Amino acid sequence: MRRPVARRLLAATATLAMAGATAVVLTMPEASAAVSGSATGYATQNGGTTGGAGGQTVRATTGTAIHTALCTRASSSTPITIEVEGTINHANTAKVSGDSCNTAAGVIELKQISNVTIVGVGSGAVFDQLGIHIRESSNIIIQNVTVKNVKKSGSPTSNGGDAIGMESDVRNVWVDHTTLEASGGESEGYDGLFDMKDNTQYVTLSYSTLRNSGRGGLVGSSETELSNGFITYHHNLYENIDSRAPLLRGGIAHMYNNYYVKLNESGINSRAGAKAKVDNNYFKDSKDVLGTFYTDAAGYWQVSGNTFDNVTWSARGTENNPAGPNPTSNTSVSIPYAFALDATNCVPAVVTATAGANKGLKVSDGSCSPTTPSPTPTTPNPTTPTPDPTTPTPDPTTPSGTNLSLGAGADGSSKADGTSYGNVRDGDLSTFWSPAGSTGSVSVKWGTATSVAKINIREASGSTGAIGSWRVLNGDTGAVLKSGSGAGTISFTATSLKKITFEITGSTGTPKVAEFETYAG
Repeated sequence: MRRPVARRLLAATATLAMAGATAVVLTMPEASAAVSGSATGYATQNGGTTGGAGGQTVRATTGTAIHTALCTRASSSTPITIEVEGTINHANTAKVSGDSCNTAAGVIELKQISNVTIVGVGSGAVFDQLGIHIRESSNIIIQNVTVKNVKKSGSPTSNGGDAIGMESDVRNVWVDHTTLEASGGESEGYDGLFDMKDNTQYVTLSYSTLRNSGRGGLVGSSETELSNGFITYHHNLYENIDSRAPLLRGGIAHMYNNYYVKLNESGINSRAGAKAKVDNNYFKDSKDVLGTFYTDAAGYWQVSGNTFDNVTWSARGTENNPAGPNPTSNTSVSIPYAFALDATNCVPAVVTATAGANKGLKVSDGSCSPTTPSPTPTTPNPTTPTPDPTTPTPDPTTPSGTNLSLGAGADGSSKADGTSYGNVRDGDLSTFWSPAGSTGSVSVKWGTATSVAKINIREASGSTGAIGSWRVLNGDTGAVLKSGSGAGTISFTATSLKKITFEITGSTGTPKVAEFETYAG
């Protein structure tokens, strides 16, 4: 909610000179009132997404000013809200250096940082031919901005042609009330509007408009890059998109109350084992809006309450498996967060009234009526989510019973040369898995739901103590079952699942997991 000009000026207590612009630091409690509502969907999991809540607020009118605000923080995790007004373009976006940032010219670079909100205010914020790049970062909010005509070829180029692109160990991002648009497809120099790859998880895209593009967005860059997932898309308008609305490769995604108009070639493309929960969406004047397309690597879907208005379907083939003309579920997906569904017949009206930048940040009240949420509270919040301090360290006692990992399957986020995911469930302490970097995840999986209440992480010889902080995740839902540090036996409430993940979030040296044992009790 925008405050009167006089009130905003009274709140300004300091100014920070920036290259090409001036940023006003606002410190009164109402300074963060430009941000409305709270994160929804999968962005509420894994500790939640609060962005820059509790930190100072800075006004920026150039890309250089945005970078300067990031680079002048006390640390790369110091919370900050950056209110943006005006047009951000190549001419006013330069690289800025500092200990708390890692920026680049010609792109808004959110790299190796956390606890940041970027929100459009005043007459609006437009990122013109300039993409927003999120890499190795967490707890990010982007709200009420327009990003348009970002190119990967031609001139100028930015962010690989993605309006908003995320890659390399990204966690907890909420993108809300944005307008993401192009003016054509790949042949005209554009790529995706909203892309996630290389271990990006816990993301929500809400109340946004994506239009006039060959590619709406993807989750996963290839059929073998399956480390992404736990993505929510709700109350978004997809309009005049050729394909990828979105393209899913592995992982879990939840789409509800979206309005899809003119999906010209294909829509939700679930591939390579991905699972899509598709609830109360409205598809209109479109083709092949759900299925597995352009590959024989099958994906899956659970459907409920959707409307297909003037939708056409292709014939099935080796690399073409549309869900229609009468879509039915071929999997089930458990969602770990609460959500309210609008009736499908009112989705076109409520999405048209709320989705996109400069719509007053209106949301649905769950009963088909747009409403304006209260401003986000400014009470200081924790910075990057950390494990619950009451979580005990692993039980050093070796568990008894049958090791359920023997004979199971395995996968993960990355693997170092000479190591294998399968090494963690072969019963051989002389073989091991290591991530490609200092952090990463490995999973054990079964073909049917299996009850697991305890795991035992056994390090390879010579690497004892290398594993630092970790999380145990329900690989089916993304829910965190336990957090802590150090290898050994880890107990938690018995959970029925098909996949369990051990994610190393901190380490000293090179982690080497020889065995990832799982037990029923």
